[in-house]
Amino acid sequence: MRTLYQFLWHAALPWLPLRLWWRGRREPGYREKIGERFGRYPAANTTTDIVWIHAVSLGETRAAAPLVDRVLREMPDATVLLTHMTATGRAAGAELAKDRVVQAWLPYDVPFAVRAFLAHWKPRLGILMETEVWPNLVGACSESGIPLFLVNARLSERSLRGYRRFASVTRPMFAALAGVAAQTDADARRLREAGARDVAVTGNLKFDVRLDDAVRSRGEAMRALFGAVRPQWVAASTRDGEEALILDALAQHPLLGNTLTAIVPRHPQRFDEVAALFEARGLAYARRSANVPVPADTHFVLGDSLGELLAYYAAADVAFVGGSLLPLGGQNLIEPIAVGTPTLIGPHTFNFAEAASQAVTAQAALRVADAHALVAEIDALLRDPARRSRMHDAALAFHAAHGGATDRLWSWLTGRTK
Repeated sequence: MRTLYQFLWHAALPWLPLRLWWRGRREPGYREKIGERFGRYPAANTTTDIVWIHAVSLGETRAAAPLVDRVLREMPDATVLLTHMTATGRAAGAELAKDRVVQAWLPYDVPFAVRAFLAHWKPRLGILMETEVWPNLVGACSESGIPLFLVNARLSERSLRGYRRFASVTRPMFAALAGVAAQTDADARRLREAGARDVAVTGNLKFDVRLDDAVRSRGEAMRALFGAVRPQWVAASTRDGEEALILDALAQHPLLGNTLTAIVPRHPQRFDEVAALFEARGLAYARRSANVPVPADTHFVLGDSLGELLAYYAAADVAFVGGSLLPLGGQNLIEPIAVGTPTLIGPHTFNFAEAASQAVTAQAALRVADAHALVAEIDALLRDPARRSRMHDAALAFHAAHGGATDRLWSWLTGRTK
C-alpha cells in the first residue's frame, strides 16, 4: 500500500503545476511561488529557532492565530514558519505575518520535496492543525528527529473508517506523531483507534480567536452598505448545491418584503457559479466586491470578497452556516456564535459534532432539517427581536464558557518540548 501511495504521487507530479495554473485563473495565489510546492526555496534560510505551524486552509489559519500569538509571546527568540496548502489560507496567514512570522507553501507529500523542505527550514518542532497529516511528511520528521504534533485535532467517524481501509499506511503515520492534542473526548478516542499515541484533550482553539473592534466596525460599515434598517441574514460558507436549495426554498417561502439575503460561498472559485444561479432565476443581486450601497429593491448580495466572513456575521441579524444542508460535515459555527449572531445549522455537522450539539443544547444555535425549514426559521427569527436577543445572549455565554484551549494546549506542548 505504501508503494502504491508513492507511485500515485509520482504519477501525478507532472500534472500538478498545470492544476495550480488552472486554479490560479480565479485565485491568483495558486500561481505564486510554485517551486515551494516541490521543496524549492529561492533564498537561503537565515532564520534560526523556527517553530513551524501548518494551517492548510482558511479555517485552520484562523484557528492558529491564538497559538501564533502565544509562540511569539512566550518564545521571544523564535520565528514562526506558517505554511499552507490553499490560496485562501495563505491570504489569511498574511494578516498574521509580523517581523517574526514567515510564510511558505507546504510541499506536496513526495519524499524529495518534504526532505528539501525540512532541510531548508530546519524547524525545532512542527505543529499540524486539525487533520492535516501526510505519511511522507510525518515519516521524514521522524527520521530527522523533528517532533511533530497534531493539535486542535478532530477526526470524524467517517474519516476514521477511511483511515481503517488504509491502515498499513495510516497507523504508522499516526503512531509516529510526537503527540496529539484533540478537541474533544470523542475525537481523542477515534484518534487513538487510528493509531495515535500520547493523546490529550485540550479543547477547540476556535473558541479563543479574538474578535477585535475592527471586526465590529467592518460589520457596521457592511450593514450600512446593505441597508442599515432592513432585516438581513447571511448564508455563509455555503458549498456546492446548497445555494440552489436555499434560493428554491426562498422562492416558495418569501421573507419579509425588504429582507436582504447575503450568500457567501465557501470557495472563491465558485463566486461566478453562484452569480449564474441568481441570473438564471432572474434575481437582482449586488456583488460585495463592488463595495457600493445595495439598492432598496435588490434583495440579494453575493459575498464575493475574501477575509470578511466575521464582518458578514457582525452585519447580519441571523446567520446560517453552510456545508450542513448536504452531507459535507458543516463549516465553523463558532465564528457567528462568537459575534453573538443567532445561528442556524443544518442536519450534517459531523466536522463540528460536539460543538454543534452543545451549542444547540445551550440555545446558542438552532438546527434545521432542510432548506425549507431553514427559510421558515429565518422568517420567524426576523419577526421576533426578543427571541434573537435571547439567542445573542446565549451565544456569547456559550462562547465564553468554552474558552481556554490555548492555555491548555500550551501547557501540554511545553511539557513535551523542553
